[in-house]
Formats: sequence, C-alpha cells, structure tokens
Amino acid sequence: PLTIYFPIHMPSAFNVHNTNPLSQYPQAWERAGSVKLLVLDVDGVLTNGQVFIGENGKESLKAFDIQDGLGIKLLEKIGIATAIITGRNSNMVLARCALALQSSDCAVMGDDWPDFQMMKSAGLKVCPSQGHEAVKETAHFVTSKSGGNGAVREVCDLILKAQNRYEELLAQARA
Repeated sequence: PLTIYFPIHMPSAFNVHNTNPLSQYPQAWERAGSVKLLVLDVDGVLTNGQVFIGENGKESLKAFDIQDGLGIKLLEKIGIATAIITGRNSNMVLARCALALQSSDCAVMGDDWPDFQMMKSAGLKVCPSQGHEAVKETAHFVTSKSGGNGAVREVCDLILKAQNRYEELLAQARA
C-alpha cells in the first residue's frame, strides 16, 4: 500500500492567494477600472529584489513568480498592455504613456525611490508589500504579497475584477 504524508504546516507555495481588502484603498477600484497599460518595475516588483552574482561577477539569476506571468497574460488577453522596465529606461515608458494613452489609463507598480518618476502621473499607483514606506504612502494600493511572490498577480486580478472581466476569464479557465 502507498502511504502519503501531508505536512502539518503547508509550505508557502500552497498558501491561499489573499488580496488586501479594498476598503483600505477606496480609490484603487475606480482607478483600476480604467487601466489600459500596466507598467511594472523588475527588481522588487516582478522579483523579490535579490540578485545572484555568478563567478564572473555578473548578475546570473533572478526568480519570477509563475502566477505573476499568468496574470500578465490574462490582462493581455482582454487588451490591457503591459510594459516591463528597469529604472534605466523609465523615461521611454513614460513617453509611451504620454503618446498613446492618458496618464489616468496607466497603472504603475514600483517599490523604491527610483520608481517615483514613473509613478508620478499614473492613474493607479501600486506598491508591493515589502516596498519602501515612502512609496507605500504614494500608492493608491499596497498589495498583501511581496514582489516576486504574487504581488503582480494580485494587481492583475484587481484590474480584471474592476473591469468586470475576472469571472469571464475564470469560467473559461474552468471549462
């Protein structure tokens, strides 16, 4: 006979994906409803901010959350564009927002001081839970998840729900 043992405390990978209650962030729902572009910083938003340096002295590895990737694909499926940037080229993304969209159409997620400039004119400003306190104070929404650990998916779900597309996509996934 096969015996299966279940740990008493499940690893964090099996935790329920909880989202902060929107009552704490009353502006987030309305602003998320008009998002047409989600701009994401890389370090500290799509990753946990850690950088692994190889023997050659160069960055060798970054870890990304698979659920964040699915959230981005779901947004793209309903026509919401995404831009993934680093602080080195944030001016380019701001130009894209200014040329193609109104600033109120852009959601920007950043975690530290270098992100202030790209967040300045965004319609929806988001910070992951481990972000710097000054960035959290600027944000319309602070995720319950940290960067690289589901924070982006949390924002994607917020946007999908605010635009009344979440249930439709969930039903398609379950079909």
